[in-house]
Amino acid sequence: MKIILERLNAFAVGVIEKAKLRKWLLVAIGLFFFLQIYFVRELLAAELLFGVAFGALLVIGGTAYLLGAIGERGLDLTEAGIRVIARSARRGYNMVDELGRKSFRHPRSESAQ
Repeated sequence: MKIILERLNAFAVGVIEKAKLRKWLLVAIGLFFFLQIYFVRELLAAELLFGVAFGALLVIGGTAYLLGAIGERGLDLTEAGIRVIARSARRGYNMVDELGRKSFRHPRSESAQ
């Protein structure tokens, strides 16, 4: 890498000394390369920022989806639980109703006669 930089430096000094090119042309070429490097860096930075933003949106969307799926599953389990409770309550009500209709005394007991 050092050798390449030395060669480029020697070439630039040779060009300036020989005055084959005007000074403003060298400045323009240097500015052009600098801006190219600057724009590439800016585009890479922008792409990185967009990647982070879309990643954050992906996480938010995934979380919302998971919460919705868990909520649906919870409602299904709740519905099944309520059905079990309803059956038990119905059986209990029927048992209490049956007990209420029966007499507590035996039909042949002294108090019943």
